[in-house]
Amino acid sequence: MKEEVSFDELLKKVDSRFTLVVITAKRARALAEKEAEQNKNNTVNPIEAALEELAKNKITYRFLKSE
Repeated sequence: MKEEVSFDELLKKVDSRFTLVVITAKRARALAEKEAEQNKNNTVNPIEAALEELAKNKITYRFLKSE
């Protein structure tokens, strides 16, 4: 069952709104691609799934330094 994820709670897990958007978009894209490869037609929205994963600390991230 899906639980509602608070935007304010999500912002506490990252350093900025930009980071939240980028992390969510990258994870949602990965979930959608995986679903397409497996020829599944789930009704789960990849963005919602990514936000739930972030809320449950299942997603980690790090910044890479550019040279």
